[in-house]
Amino acid sequence: MNLTRDYKQTVTERVGRDPAFAKALLDEAATLFLDGEPDTARLVLRDLVNATVGFEALAEMTHKPSKSLHRMLSQRGNPSMDNLSEIFGAIKKGRVRIFV
Repeated sequence: MNLTRDYKQTVTERVGRDPAFAKALLDEAATLFLDGEPDTARLVLRDLVNATVGFEALAEMTHKPSKSLHRMLSQRGNPSMDNLSEIFGAIKKGRVRIFV
């Protein structure tokens, strides 16, 4: 009997029913960046984007190619501060609709 669940599915379901959890993920990503853990911070942001609107919609909001956003938010990504600011801004301003 398999008792494990897909991590991404679990995050997506939780974000969908609990806006406070989505906000906590966003706060955690910011804290990780400030604490010198950018690799983990990018992955948390990636999970949050996947659980909300996805990369295609984020690409439209930020006027950045979807593939570029995928690379930026990968473990080895290296987004500029301007790009990170746009991503955080899109999420924070509710354009990603995590704050109800």
